[in-house]
Amino acid sequence: MSTMARVSQEHLDARRRQILDGAALCFARNGFHATSMQDVLKEVGLSAGAVYRYFSGKEELIGAIVGDVLGSVRGAFEEAARQSPPPPPDELVASVLGKTLAARESLLVDGRPAFPRLVVQVWTETLRNEELAAVLREGYGSVRATWGRIVEGYQEAGMMRADVAPDHVARTMIAAVLGFIAQQSLFGPAPVEVLRDGLRALTSMPDDRAAAGGAQLG
Repeated sequence: MSTMARVSQEHLDARRRQILDGAALCFARNGFHATSMQDVLKEVGLSAGAVYRYFSGKEELIGAIVGDVLGSVRGAFEEAARQSPPPPPDELVASVLGKTLAARESLLVDGRPAFPRLVVQVWTETLRNEELAAVLREGYGSVRATWGRIVEGYQEAGMMRADVAPDHVARTMIAAVLGFIAQQSLFGPAPVEVLRDGLRALTSMPDDRAAAGGAQLG
């Protein structure tokens, strides 16, 4: 019985994933409002009854897509926050973003990754969809808070200067990732190593202001 239950749950999870991936492709390709549930049914090759068993409509679909992505990202950063010290920022960001993109690398629109385009479509939709905006705000708040704990870990380990508020660093790291995704949507794919190397270079710059200030005082 337990084996049958496990197989059944695996089947349900796989079917749910199939529907979400098909909907994500449709939304990335045509935008949220230009996509109908009929488009989603055609993309996944399932009957209306099979799809509506899982999701009541487009709003629930896009909410589930956003929730899945934010959940996996939050989980990865929470795992990092529990380490002492956490992995360096450049490696951590590249690892989490790389896994997020790799999990959806089979989703292509015109031969290019669909995920960056989908992210931009979601941002656009949140401007008119308060329920989706609330889901995004909650997810962003959770990731931001987790990043704040990671920064505190860096500061406690002496890896990062302690005179900057952790939340300021958290916002900046999230902005770097979102900006990198937006660039991919607008200008084409780029490996996560580009972001990793850029962050590594920026965080390795020496801060000579303190030394200069001390010299002036002397």
